[in-house]
Amino acid sequence: MSIVLTDFARTRLFPREPRRNTIQDCSPEQFEHHLNTVDPVAVLPGYAPFCVLHVHRNWTSTRCFALPITGANRHRLRSAYEARTKAELPVLVRWFEDVEPPLANYLIAILYDRAQLAKEGTAIEAEWGVVGCLYTLEPEETPMTPITLMRNALGVEQGGSGVPIEREAYLRSVAFWETHANWRG
Repeated sequence: MSIVLTDFARTRLFPREPRRNTIQDCSPEQFEHHLNTVDPVAVLPGYAPFCVLHVHRNWTSTRCFALPITGANRHRLRSAYEARTKAELPVLVRWFEDVEPPLANYLIAILYDRAQLAKEGTAIEAEWGVVGCLYTLEPEETPMTPITLMRNALGVEQGGSGVPIEREAYLRSVAFWETHANWRG
């Protein structure tokens, strides 16, 4: 099995100007090498047949990407309309500022197969491409945000994958993200 970072994931996980809420102490090349040479502790099914999640123990100082919302940190929540790329429409997002999340125990690489990436306009030589990564305490998937599920249902023209919304998955997502938020550092 061969794995590469997609340009989409590279710019989000390894930005030119490093941020505290991205992968730490690891270059994109080292990340790819690790995924290709170290067996994951688990392989989880993704939200569609073209997606799998490779669970690796965190070998970096990367911190968890989502935190519970509490009375003590609610005042640190911020929101804005943002797009992930220039081609996408802005959507409402929220995040914490000025918080210190715990170190993640796991890095969970989100992989799409070559055929799906080609459908979305990304050609890769490898069998699988990294489209994202979750930084978690537990070796399990964090639900996609509701807007990501909606964007996926809108299709590749809007930055999604073309997978229709599954009602139960959407409701699980809402239940999680009502009580959690990402952070920025």
